[in-house]
Amino acid sequence: MKISEIRNLSDDELQIEMDRLRRHLFDLRSQSVTEKLENPTQIGKARRDVARILTVKRQRELAAQK
Repeated sequence: MKISEIRNLSDDELQIEMDRLRRHLFDLRSQSVTEKLENPTQIGKARRDVARILTVKRQRELAAQK
């Protein structure tokens, strides 16, 4: 997911997407442990998407404080 797509989401949609990504990341880690993960780069991509969402949420918090 690109940062421009994330910025277009509302706060509620961001929270829903965050929950979905964290669940997906948990599933990927579980697959990794059981050695059923086909593409290990998916874990890194999911972690970066979570970080992007957290960054946008923090930017909005700081903008609201000003």
